[in-house]
Amino acid sequence: MTPPLNPLQSTSLPPADPAHEHRRLRVATYNIHKGVRGVGPAKRLEIHNLQLGIEALDADVVCLQEVRNFCHRDSRRFARTHFGWPDSPQAEYLAPDGYGVAYRTNCITRTGEHGNALLSRWPIGDIGHRDVSDHRFEQRGLLHVPVSWRDTTVHVVVAHFGLIHASRVRQVEKLSAFLRDHVPAGVPLVVAGDFNDWSEKLDGPMGAIGLARGGPRVLTFPSRVPVFGLDRVYLRGLRCVSSFVPRGPAWTRMSDHLPLVTELELAG
Repeated sequence: MTPPLNPLQSTSLPPADPAHEHRRLRVATYNIHKGVRGVGPAKRLEIHNLQLGIEALDADVVCLQEVRNFCHRDSRRFARTHFGWPDSPQAEYLAPDGYGVAYRTNCITRTGEHGNALLSRWPIGDIGHRDVSDHRFEQRGLLHVPVSWRDTTVHVVVAHFGLIHASRVRQVEKLSAFLRDHVPAGVPLVVAGDFNDWSEKLDGPMGAIGLARGGPRVLTFPSRVPVFGLDRVYLRGLRCVSSFVPRGPAWTRMSDHLPLVTELELAG
């Protein structure tokens, strides 16, 4: 049977396997670039297309970076367009029907702010946040959300790390301290996001704190011709069964990153 086509005319989505569906957790991570693309007069609003794209991923948990809660400048600019700036915050607007939403701000600017978000098909618990900024020029953070998946609590951390390798190493140390304080030892854990690890040097430090990279290296940036694997999933107590990155003109248009989608199972 031919796999179902992505509604955004990208690639065929992996077919669901009824024999394993009950024990697999589909987790996606996606940097949405604040829901806009382009600069100057060519700047365009993509948040409405992103809503369709996220729904098409059919993920149990969606980890998002660079999500706007508000932006005075862009909301005014796109107010008179046919599909204007959404009335609700972007995380709420992007969530498929019935999904829980968690959001916390990482970065505040003169015209607005942005941060990390999590959308979940399964019930979510108390929302946590940790500022892991390494210097004043880059505001970065961790979003922590326990997800009640069937009869298991999976702790999910949405991460967005810095542009400098030394900063990222220090952010791994801050992540380690946060996990010690807020995530019980031995429980399933997912740390997903945009790690900005251009030099592919972060697997070692992450492994040293007990987190294994989920699946093989996949390329997600830049979306038009991806050559870097910046978007990743790190795991503890879970294993990656499969991963895929949707491709095609629609995905290239919506963000400078492509989404990474993984299928996970409990380890052991």
